[in-house]
Parts: sequence; structure tokens; C-alpha cells
Amino acid sequence: MSEGALDRTTRPGLWYAVPAMVFFGLFALVPLVFVVVLSFTHWNGLGDPQAAGLDNWQRIAADPTVLDSLRITVVLGVVCWLVQTPLSLLLGVWAAGHQRNRAVLSAVFFLPLLLSGAAVAIAWRSLLDPNFGLASVLGPLVGIPDGNLLGSGTSALMVIVVIVAWQFVPFHTLLYQAAARRIPQQLYEAARMDGANRLHQFRHITLPQLRNTIITSSLLMVVGSLTYFETILIVTDGGPGRATEVLPFRMYEAGFRSYEMGYGAAIASALVLIGTLLSLVMVRFSGFSKMRSTLEGL
Repeated sequence: MSEGALDRTTRPGLWYAVPAMVFFGLFALVPLVFVVVLSFTHWNGLGDPQAAGLDNWQRIAADPTVLDSLRITVVLGVVCWLVQTPLSLLLGVWAAGHQRNRAVLSAVFFLPLLLSGAAVAIAWRSLLDPNFGLASVLGPLVGIPDGNLLGSGTSALMVIVVIVAWQFVPFHTLLYQAAARRIPQQLYEAARMDGANRLHQFRHITLPQLRNTIITSSLLMVVGSLTYFETILIVTDGGPGRATEVLPFRMYEAGFRSYEMGYGAAIASALVLIGTLLSLVMVRFSGFSKMRSTLEGL
């Protein structure tokens, strides 16, 4: 059988991608186009939108609340990455073991993946109630005697970091677990024969073999940090003051509380632009686009 005939019989045709492309076009691209068009209008949700030119975009550049929200978004994204990456990496490598107790604990640990963001936020909001929740016990331990962990900007932001980590660390742990199980065991056997201890094996074998997964996970974390909304809405409502008002929350406020749909659409379009640029920069400078199998030569 010729190579061309083999390719035609083994490779899926373009038609296999049509349902996904249609779904993506209808529920992602078409709404995105409408949002971008709406960003050039003034509209309060009733009547007909009125053309506004670049007014909404110029307003973004001059709006101090948007700039402050962007700063908070960046801080939250960086802190979440710093917290989630080492936790996910260590838990994933640990969960990659085949002992039965690890499998049971991993199954319990991955339960947050089954819960919606709103359900997680409501549960944590109840736990953080200074009168009836665990906050009255945890507060004094972290220097907040009244247990109101949401009472200051710094503690409220850290609470959001903890909630987000509790919700998403299991997902990234799953990525690292799958990648760690694909590392050839002969690498560890050879290292043990050379006298390498567990720390040396982790540093010189596990980490290099997980490089591609670290980049992928980091990309998902950074871009995903631009979408944190329901947790902040339910737990802090952007407060205290504007201490946890990230850019998606500012978009919600503009569109659905102030009824400035055009301005909210402009902020949403800016979010898409920022996320796209971040992705391109990370792909360009992390070597993501040139990834090769770490198993080559084995």
C-alpha cells in the first residue's frame, strides 16, 4: 500500500472537525464579533444602540477604576500562579505513584473538579461567615481577632487566592500526574545506580521531563486568571471597597449595574485582546510552539 493511501486511511478527514468548528463559530466567534461591534456604541440595554466611535475605548484608557482593576487582575494572576504551580506539581508527582492509598486520596482530592464555580463560592462564603462559619476560628490564627477575613483588602484578596487554588489545583495536578506517569522508569533506575537520592532525581529527571507540562499549565493559569468572576461576585462582591475588583468584575459593573453596555463590551473586548497577547507572548518566549517529545531517543 502506498504512503498516500495509508495516510488517507489512517488520518481523520477534515469533516471530523466540522461539528467542533461549527460549535466554536456559533458560540464563540459570532458572540465575540457582536461584542466588538457593541463596544463602538452607546447602549443602555433598551432601544437601539447609538454609534459612539472610539469614545468607549478612549474612556478605558482614562478610567482610573479600569486601570486599578487591571493592576488587581495582574496581582491576582501572579499570586495564583505562584501558589498553584508548586502545589500542583508536587501533588501531581506524588499522585503519580501506583500505591492504593495514593489512588484513594487522589480521588477525594479531585472532587472540586466536579463542582461549579458558583457552588464553590457559595460554600466558601458560608465558611467565611465571621459569626457562624470557620472564620471565627481561623481569623485569630492569622491575626484577625474578629474573624472577618473579608474585612481588609489584603486578606480578602488572599481569600480569593485560596478559593481559586482549592478549586483549580486538582485540575493542574491531574495534568502533572498524567505527565509524571509517562516518565520512563529506566531513567530513575539509572539514577539510583549512580547514587542519586530522591531530591536529585526530582531535580534532574522529573522537572526536566515535566517542562512541557509546566508551560502548558502555566499558560492555562495565566489566561484563566483573566476570567475569575463568579467567585469574586459571590464571596466579596468586589470589596471591601474595590480591593478585589478585577477586570471581569469591572466589566460586569459597567454593563449590568450601570447599564453601559457599550462600555462593558469595550472592557470585555480589551480582556480578549489582553488574553490573546499574553498567550502569544508565552507561546513565543517559552518555546511552547517548538515543543518536542521528552521521550525522544529512549
